[in-house]
Amino acid sequence: MTSGAELLHPVVLHHVVNSLQWPALRPLQEGAVRPLLDGEDALLLAPTAGGKTEAAVFPLLSRMAQENWSGTSLIYVCPLKALLNNLLPRLETYTGWLGRRTALWHGDVTMGRRRAILRDRPDVLLTTPESLESMLVSAAVDHDSFFGQLRAVVVDEVHAFAGDDRGWHLLAVLERLGRVAGRPIQRIGLSATVGNPDELLSWLQGSGRGQRPARLVAPDLGATPSAGRPAVPAGEVELDYVGSVHNAAKVIASLHQGQKRLVFCDSRALVEDLGQRLRALNVTTFLSHASLSVDERRRAEEAFAQERDCVIVATSTLELGIDVGDLDRVIQINAPRSVAAFLQRIGRSGRRPGSSRNCLFLALDGEGLLHAAGLLHLWAQGWVEAVVPPPEPRHIVAQQMLALSLQQHRVGDHLWPREWNGLVPFDKTADVIVRHLVEQGYLDTDSGMLFIGPEAELRFGRRHFMDMLAVFTAPPQFTVLAGRTEIGRTDPALLTAKVLGPRLLLLAGRSWRVTHIDWKRQRCFVEPAEGGGKALWMTGGSPQGLSYRMVRAMREVLLGADPPVTLTRRAKTRLADLREDATSVVHPAGTVVSRDGDGEVRWWTWAGFRANATLIATLSELVDPTQRYDDASIRLRPELNSTMVREAMADAADRICLPDINDRALAGLKFSAALPERLAVATLAARLADIPAARAVLAQPARMTYLSPT
Repeated sequence: MTSGAELLHPVVLHHVVNSLQWPALRPLQEGAVRPLLDGEDALLLAPTAGGKTEAAVFPLLSRMAQENWSGTSLIYVCPLKALLNNLLPRLETYTGWLGRRTALWHGDVTMGRRRAILRDRPDVLLTTPESLESMLVSAAVDHDSFFGQLRAVVVDEVHAFAGDDRGWHLLAVLERLGRVAGRPIQRIGLSATVGNPDELLSWLQGSGRGQRPARLVAPDLGATPSAGRPAVPAGEVELDYVGSVHNAAKVIASLHQGQKRLVFCDSRALVEDLGQRLRALNVTTFLSHASLSVDERRRAEEAFAQERDCVIVATSTLELGIDVGDLDRVIQINAPRSVAAFLQRIGRSGRRPGSSRNCLFLALDGEGLLHAAGLLHLWAQGWVEAVVPPPEPRHIVAQQMLALSLQQHRVGDHLWPREWNGLVPFDKTADVIVRHLVEQGYLDTDSGMLFIGPEAELRFGRRHFMDMLAVFTAPPQFTVLAGRTEIGRTDPALLTAKVLGPRLLLLAGRSWRVTHIDWKRQRCFVEPAEGGGKALWMTGGSPQGLSYRMVRAMREVLLGADPPVTLTRRAKTRLADLREDATSVVHPAGTVVSRDGDGEVRWWTWAGFRANATLIATLSELVDPTQRYDDASIRLRPELNSTMVREAMADAADRICLPDINDRALAGLKFSAALPERLAVATLAARLADIPAARAVLAQPARMTYLSPT
């Protein structure tokens, strides 16, 4: 039987053998050739650094040459601009083998470079969904000419899109691109390990689901992807308890000297704090997070790639496939929110021949230690989260109707569903949203045609409607400048809080003294300071917490389960203390309702953030009205007794309610103002709920401790 490599175009195969000097294709690359050459949609699944880009690009370039594709026929979409920048040299090399060209288009690309791309269209375009949308609505882009020859789209890190609203936005834009091209577009997704690959592939197909052939290519993961985590010896994963950021810095500075270490933190403020402390210990340290300027991040990543004895401290900005050279060690402060994120992060190590994948967890407190132990307990079972698109994206439907009106200027008031080829929810079921857009002036109507109305101009019309093209609302930030050099961005709360003495900021791992604030232009001017700076960023969007499975795994750890990894003596001691302290709040037979010494009554559900939000709404008669969402417990009214609690819980599974939504949460849902309020509330409530987990908790017996029977 002909091998996949032999099916590639002769020029591509020649360069694979001679320029790259590969002895053979990897199993994923071999398995992808035939379905991609046949025009099938596909999901290519492999651990980080598994050769997914080449698995997609080599067959598509072969088709491009064999079928004589012309114009911009292939689009390569990434979730991060930095990832696109990193891929550009590689794809320029590959397209150059065939005398073809690759170009880059995203928000940081200059207008001059964009005009050159429009004049002389590349064969392959590297871009983001937001940039594709901006091209579709731009009067400077001839849509039919530029996208008319489009044949295929590669979506890199597709799991990163599918799990939030950017995924719905991407699907809608791909459907509109297919309408412009006048043909179905072949879709290829690239992903690391996920728990539901078949569903992810079906989601990626959009309106082609069930109509176009589709193939899951995952030879490296065995028969069941959920059991296919990278083979990492248990001894290469270690869990330590250090108790503070100061101690974490001391451990990192003393361990693995002479090696290149990538440290992940799950907040920008923690990145800044740890980075500053490492530098104080004379460790060569670089930082990367979303509020640093593009130049600052790029300088750090390039310097880190060229150094040996150094540390880079980063948020999830370096979780995806950006190349920072060969790593010796991955270190995680506390724990990421998901097993999938851990797999991405540990996959950054062990790429050099003779090295192995590894990760050291440094827990800063008891909660961080328990979370890390729970995550590793799940990982050891081969479990990975399913990627689930957020339900009921009605606000994205509103955004897409406005964007389509900008793109086409006028849209038939009965014909608009055709632009998304019947894809739910961008189909006729969205009539109620379109009527609301017309009633509120976001859309105008005349002679059966819809077009942009005055309210859309007022709310989203600034900077050529650029605010309409991003599906998330980002909290306001001030640009921080040292002279003319942009350092990054900071939260305005740091600039308004009362301080004694000079106002000091911590950014890029250094302290800065604020010299001037331009409130109108949202700029902050600084000069270097000796120390004492503070870092702060408010989080935007909907509140988030841990999942039902994650919190249940933490409960299992408290009940005695140890993850099969190396636990330091400090971690074992602290874990034993946590278990001792938790004897009154965990029980193997079910949930626990307890009253503490201060009279506070808590229901220890160990159900996760969303399940607890659902239970709070369902059992509102039991819940303390000042209750805030929690991952592990719900605060109940202090006057309750065990009879009242049991009676209320008895039939609760038959009357589960969606969580209540407040005005602040609505404000965080971008385009919610373009929806009827009841639909905006319903959208957020559906996203905050976890009905199956709530039912599972209610089905378990509740053990009452220190609660009177009557």
